[in-house]
Amino acid sequence: MTVVVGVADMKVSNQANHLLVTHALGSCIGVAVYDPQARVGGLLHYMLPDSSLDPARAAENPFMFADTGIPRLFRECYALGAQKHRLAVKVAGGGQVLGGEEHFQIGRRNYAALRRIFLRNNVLVDNEEVGGAKARTLFLDLATGRVWVKVIGQNLVEL
Repeated sequence: MTVVVGVADMKVSNQANHLLVTHALGSCIGVAVYDPQARVGGLLHYMLPDSSLDPARAAENPFMFADTGIPRLFRECYALGAQKHRLAVKVAGGGQVLGGEEHFQIGRRNYAALRRIFLRNNVLVDNEEVGGAKARTLFLDLATGRVWVKVIGQNLVEL
């Protein structure tokens, strides 16, 4: 069963028949985590780096921001039995899809926020597909833990 993770959204599951997918990763970042022993995984699609931009919105939807969404992704996976040291972490997005010099450099700022959060928490990224100027779709198969990314105009690639 395909479970779509929307923009500023997150899904976590331990159902082997779930395929988590998020579309339209431009400057946004998709984070896929999977624990192969617990067979638990999750996918986050966040839009902005820092909840201090709009604390009220972050309280309403923590998945909009890196600093509130990423911790929730890990905590909800832990609640289903995942353990940090077993998690495979894969990342996609952080591009500049609108063309030209992006004034706010949201993609770069989103990626920098992720790296800071992971560094602070000793989380290593196993593989990533970030930057560039094309939108991506990210898939996480909960039966196998395999992750794929589809870049517009290119073939599907396993991360």
